[in-house]
Amino acid sequence: MATTMTIKGQVTIPKKVRDALRLVPGDGVEFGVNQEGQIVVHKAGSRTIRKAHGSKRDRFEAARGKAQVKWRTDELMALLRGAG
Repeated sequence: MATTMTIKGQVTIPKKVRDALRLVPGDGVEFGVNQEGQIVVHKAGSRTIRKAHGSKRDRFEAARGKAQVKWRTDELMALLRGAG
């Protein structure tokens, strides 16, 4: 299995490897080098937020819909610019 590294140093983990590690979008991955100089890939501990039924939530979902203040654009801009 070969893959190509992007200019940003990113690679796609082949599907067979993702399946073997049971990786899903949002999972962390740890890389290491063993004594023989081989690269080792492990599934990292998950840091994603999970709903009560166990599925992963979007990272912005926890904050979505929390603001209680109804700002008008001109009022907010005046506040941010220090005009008052």
